[in-house]
Amino acid sequence: MNRDDVRRSFIEMLRPELRNTDLNSISDSTSLIADLNINSLRLVDLALEAEDRFGIHIDNESVKRFYTVGDAVDMILESKPTAA
Repeated sequence: MNRDDVRRSFIEMLRPELRNTDLNSISDSTSLIADLNINSLRLVDLALEAEDRFGIHIDNESVKRFYTVGDAVDMILESKPTAA
C-alpha cells in the first residue's frame, strides 16, 4: 500500500467521528484531538483497528505520537508487519 492508500483507509476508520465533517477537508496536518475531537481512548481503539486492518503491530508508546492524521499514517507505514 502506498501513502495515499493508507491515508484514505485511515480516514475511513475515522468516519464515525466525522459525521458532520467533509472528508476532503482532512489533511495530514489535521489534529486528531484538537480538530476532530478524538479522545485518548479512541486513539487506542484506532491503533488496534489499524493493526487489524494493515496487519501491523503498533506499540503503546507509538500511540502517544498520534497527534495528526499524518502522524498516524507515518506510524502505520513505519510499523512492522505482524507474524502470520
